[in-house]
Amino acid sequence: MAHSALSQVSVAVPLQTDSSFRRSTFKATSITFSDRSSWISMPPIDLKAAPSRNQHIVCMSVQQASKAKVSVSPLSLEDAKEPPLNIYKPKEPYTATIVSVERLVGPKAPGETCHIVIDHDGNLPYWEGQSYGVIPPGENPKKPGNPHNVRLYLIASTRYGDSFDGKTASLCVRRAVYYDPETGKEDPSKNGVCSNFLCDSKPGDKVKITGPSGKIMLLPEEIPNATHIMIGTGTGVAPFRGYLRRMFMESVPTKFNGLAWLFLGVANTDSLLYDDEFTKYLNDYPGNFRYDRALSREQKNNKGGKMYVQDKIEEYSDEIFKLLDEGAHIYFCGLKGMMPGIQDTLKRVAERRGESWEQKLSQLKKNKQWHVEVY
Repeated sequence: MAHSALSQVSVAVPLQTDSSFRRSTFKATSITFSDRSSWISMPPIDLKAAPSRNQHIVCMSVQQASKAKVSVSPLSLEDAKEPPLNIYKPKEPYTATIVSVERLVGPKAPGETCHIVIDHDGNLPYWEGQSYGVIPPGENPKKPGNPHNVRLYLIASTRYGDSFDGKTASLCVRRAVYYDPETGKEDPSKNGVCSNFLCDSKPGDKVKITGPSGKIMLLPEEIPNATHIMIGTGTGVAPFRGYLRRMFMESVPTKFNGLAWLFLGVANTDSLLYDDEFTKYLNDYPGNFRYDRALSREQKNNKGGKMYVQDKIEEYSDEIFKLLDEGAHIYFCGLKGMMPGIQDTLKRVAERRGESWEQKLSQLKKNKQWHVEVY
């Protein structure tokens, strides 16, 4: 590491499928350090083979009792006035190295989601809210002799990465698996090429990266006490993890003292992503962070149906609309299918309040308070 404020700790991590493992990791362990930082940066886990779909590995950074923020470097990453854009293009991508692949979800989660740390050695800087493009190995079946098309992934870390040294980036990737509707069996030939490549990759594997790209989800920091309302489903939580680490975890020149409010929609408790991190912020910064989960397979909305993020939005609609009127920024990230339900809910709420949603939305966009990145 490039800075001395962090201790290196080697931890033997059991690979297991007990869903309580993720939620209780390190809770009963008493660890003290004499250095200034309360964060433990765990070195890459040496996986001899690609992780199986049942493995469950502890996330990389765990905070202990103190609220002291972690030192980051190089602070020169704060100097740029404009975000870096398309440093590497599809015809000449950057070859980065996989550091680690961690399963984020428990055994009862539908599907597998992995946290993937990539070493770019400082050559592919980015800002929070930007995306990397990934070109999986092999040739494009639709264009024989040509590489695969670029797949975009929103970055799930701050510009300093999970090692806090500006040399890595993290992706939150759900493995795309196709099941034949008639037989119900998996058809590997139709599985997602890039997501399976990333989730199956091992430390030391090479990966071709393009970018960074995107300006829509950049975190505006001109007003330190601003309100940021974040609404994400599944891996759409990626940019929000970066925002929140920057706000609450890292010792950066921009001091956040506003309100961050995260709404996260997933299927069930085992599907929650980075939940320990978010819960820690909730405990440490109750005046600056709110966290609402919508678990569609475990919770019911007030009409007795499944609980989705739009139901949570409706539950807090008066407060959300008031915050938007006061200048709050609102962000949406996740599958494209999430937006119609959210828009319908917001329109219904606006009409109930005697407002025109079309006019309100137009004003939010004009004021640059409305940020949407769906895929």
